Amino acid sequence: MNITADTNLLLRAIVADDPDAAAVARQRLKAARTVTIPGIVLCEFVWVAVRAYKSPRHAVAQAIRTLVSDPKVVCDRDASEAGLAILDSGGDFADGVIAAEGRRLGGTVFATFDRKAASLIAAQGHAVDLLPAAP
Repeated sequence: MNITADTNLLLRAIVADDPDAAAVARQRLKAARTVTIPGIVLCEFVWVAVRAYKSPRHAVAQAIRTLVSDPKVVCDRDASEAGLAILDSGGDFADGVIAAEGRRLGGTVFATFDRKAASLIAAQGHAVDLLPAAP
């Protein structure tokens, strides 16, 4: 079976806050021939793991690295790596994914009001337009 993993499937399998659901989730992931993980699922996973479960950022980053290194996982690895680079730098994983997907789709400048995201993305050598806050 080729599955698309939802955020809650990954959370149950990795966070294991419900042992029965964790067992089911892990079995489904193991049994799947391929596991497709959309970028938005990884963004949600990071947000929930860090904010709701208070998981350390480095542990969340390692979980994603483990997931995307599995040969049966299908995902946008470039976007995942971009998200991890921003997460490792203290920023939001989603900002890195958004910037990478934007570049892939033809966007050449990351436009944002978010000063921290702009700084971290610029530090990676990408063009940024930091917009002024409204007066």
